[in-house]
Amino acid sequence: MGHDWILDVLADLRSYAAQNGLHALSLQAEETLRIARRELAEQRGAGPLADGPRPRALTDPPRPG
Repeated sequence: MGHDWILDVLADLRSYAAQNGLHALSLQAEETLRIARRELAEQRGAGPLADGPRPRALTDPPRPG
């Protein structure tokens, strides 16, 4: 179990925001939920999940594009 409770909290926040017309907050909560799932899986040794690239931290160098 460990930190899995945070996934429920973030899902509740996402749902609340969507139901109350807080579109930007709903989108941000969804992104935060993806990050939390990825980090929790990595802590368990499962490696990165296949739901997209790791978000770039503000201190990461720019990606070529």
